[in-house]
Amino acid sequence: MPALLTPPRLALLREILSQPTAPFREMHVARCVEARLEAGHVPFFHDPAGNIVVGADSAAVYRRRLRERADEPLRLFVAHMDHPGFHGTRWLDARRLAIRWLGGSPVKHMHRARVWLGDASGRLAEGRLSEVRRHLKGWAIETAVVTLDQPLTPRPAAKHLFGGLAFRRPCWTRGRRLYAHAADDLCGVFAIVATAIDQYRRRRAEPSPFLGLLTRGEEVGFVGAVRHLELGWLDARRRAVVAVSLEASRNLPGARLGKGPVVRLGDRRTVFDADALQVLSGVAERLLPGRHQRRIMDGGSCEATATTAWGLPTVGLTLPLGNYHNQGLDGGMECPHADGPAPEFVHLDDVDGLLQLCRGLLRRGLPWADPWAPLRQRLGKNARRYLANS
Repeated sequence: MPALLTPPRLALLREILSQPTAPFREMHVARCVEARLEAGHVPFFHDPAGNIVVGADSAAVYRRRLRERADEPLRLFVAHMDHPGFHGTRWLDARRLAIRWLGGSPVKHMHRARVWLGDASGRLAEGRLSEVRRHLKGWAIETAVVTLDQPLTPRPAAKHLFGGLAFRRPCWTRGRRLYAHAADDLCGVFAIVATAIDQYRRRRAEPSPFLGLLTRGEEVGFVGAVRHLELGWLDARRRAVVAVSLEASRNLPGARLGKGPVVRLGDRRTVFDADALQVLSGVAERLLPGRHQRRIMDGGSCEATATTAWGLPTVGLTLPLGNYHNQGLDGGMECPHADGPAPEFVHLDDVDGLLQLCRGLLRRGLPWADPWAPLRQRLGKNARRYLANS
């Protein structure tokens, strides 16, 4: 099958992965996405929580699509625009900024770790961490002080500043690996944007069953997704909806980089919908035979937990991710210390496979009504054969 990660799409991927982001500071990712959606004539709007809903230009149109009568379910692709990072809390002097960390992080070798600093206008400066204090539960840092290389003039209010761990560049490639300060989950954001543009480029007699939801604040408890689900818009649906969580998840045995995207059977909290997974598995077996993986990705939980908790049939697609949450778990470039700060990385062949599966999942005629019929037939035929010879 021809590769979908063409040079223009790779440029889009790199553009999205180069945006500064942190929980509740997703404005640069949102602006980048909005510009690309507008250029591709893809409708979108913001819900009351600031999430971007893709595939409808208003809440009224979104709710109308959910109330349509149709045999095909809507596929609601979900990815988050944030990545673990910090918010400024107060200036200590002209160069030292006290910060609060949100989300996961390395907990070793963080003293003097390089960080970038930005605000709504973009990246502003770099500096180093000191006075690092670990979270009580030990899984991430909680507070620290950033000492800037150079003072900022004029000096913005501390509360307007945010940042994250810094590396040679926000995004770069080496061979078939793509390194980034934040692959989780900007690769999922890219997949939704690329899929949306692809769907709206194709002329169809009927609207595509595609919808997208790009969320905020996932790293601190799926806040954007939960707020969207709490609106109740999806509760009033008449048409079936299948949520498709797109993630980049920790590289684990059975989910290795370069072996293909992962059909995610569940996360750390829950398993996913068996019927919808059977459909997704059939798509993967047809489009990527021998080039996809299947696993419960229990290295962390994801927004599929939230959509499952709110009663949506849910499946997941995941890119195996090196150095999850910038922890030096898997080595690679700019990883001087095991378990210390390191850029995340994914494999470009896996990204291409993810695009293939997103497109394939939107094909019409998939066996949503009875995905187990072929298996029942095979098992029944086998049972009759043995009974006849017993």
